Amino acid sequence: MILLFDIGNTHTHLGLADGRRVLKQTDIPTFAWFAGGGPARVKIFTGSVKIEGAALCSVVPRATPLVVKFVKAAWKLETLEVHAGTIRGVGIDYPKPRSIGPDRLANAVAARRRFGAPVVVVDFGTAVTFDVVDARGSYVGGIIAPGLAMMTNYLHEKTALLPKIQIRETRSVVGKSTEEAMLVGAVHGYRGLVRELIADLKRELRAPKLPVVATGGYAKLIAAKLPEISAVAPDLTLEGLRLVWQAT
Repeated sequence: MILLFDIGNTHTHLGLADGRRVLKQTDIPTFAWFAGGGPARVKIFTGSVKIEGAALCSVVPRATPLVVKFVKAAWKLETLEVHAGTIRGVGIDYPKPRSIGPDRLANAVAARRRFGAPVVVVDFGTAVTFDVVDARGSYVGGIIAPGLAMMTNYLHEKTALLPKIQIRETRSVVGKSTEEAMLVGAVHGYRGLVRELIADLKRELRAPKLPVVATGGYAKLIAAKLPEISAVAPDLTLEGLRLVWQAT
């Protein structure tokens, strides 16, 4: 089994994969690596499974060496760190390749394998990111916008009267309470943002039937009423890690 780590700002997504697919996944808080609880949580996740390899992508540089050290101590394995220098499965046409988030590259690898090229990934995480693979199969750049939770939490923190909310679907675009009004702005507003950006990408890439893959925490919610999104793939980043490990 291959142990996979997608280390994000809020959560570390864990996966176990074989040679064909990701078989099991879960999330642990990323702060657990700094609080000392990360290794124990991973051990609970892996159980008695024999670990034969490990790969990670990380947007939290402080956590990376802690994970690498843990894998070495627990299983005597070197961890493949996925970044612009180790990526397999997509080319890179970008001025500063090392500045690309490793999770974005992993997403691009998995999306290209599944849908070919060109293809776009929309990742609804702490930030909402769009990642573009062109018709040649190269990662060429993307778009970054604030995430849904980031936006609503900011409104709560910076105003006296706006509450902290749980993001969910609304029945109407006319909010009948402060909470509903915030939800309309977040959910319906983000659908509008995503729809417009996808339209712009289709024009720029000259690909009217451009495949768009959604992943991340709010992917299913936002994609539910967006026919522009071709598929929702919750394990896209982990699948990208698996493919890169397999190709190395």
